[in-house]
Amino acid sequence: MDKQPHSPAREIIVANAIRAVANELRLIDVADYIAFIRLESLASVADIVESAAELYFMPGTLRLGHGCDAHVTWGGSPRISLDLELRPQGATVYFTLELSADNAGVEVNYVAFDNPSDDPEANSRYLADTLQASRIVRTERPLING
Repeated sequence: MDKQPHSPAREIIVANAIRAVANELRLIDVADYIAFIRLESLASVADIVESAAELYFMPGTLRLGHGCDAHVTWGGSPRISLDLELRPQGATVYFTLELSADNAGVEVNYVAFDNPSDDPEANSRYLADTLQASRIVRTERPLING
């Protein structure tokens, strides 16, 4: 898939939106990802993604896309690549999240808008706004003594 010309700016938007989810996904033992991927148990990986996403996004906003891959060699650190779909209202983002021991990275492959503007920057602003609107806002409730 050819990258769109505005992908770098949108990668920043997506990375900022899913930072907390990526941190949750990195809590899973890499051996579990490797086992699920090698055994082609993509439903298990999808469950992991869905469980991490439900803490931060409205249901159905983030899900596993068409696959994932484990990059494991004798001489290097393992990396897990997850093809993901972000589906906030009015847009769909197809991207790859790469997880490693020390960090996570995002590569946006394609963004589709239901009602795109002729202005790519307006589309990017819409993407940022709709992702923010899809987030679950948690507030701390005070403890009640009594």
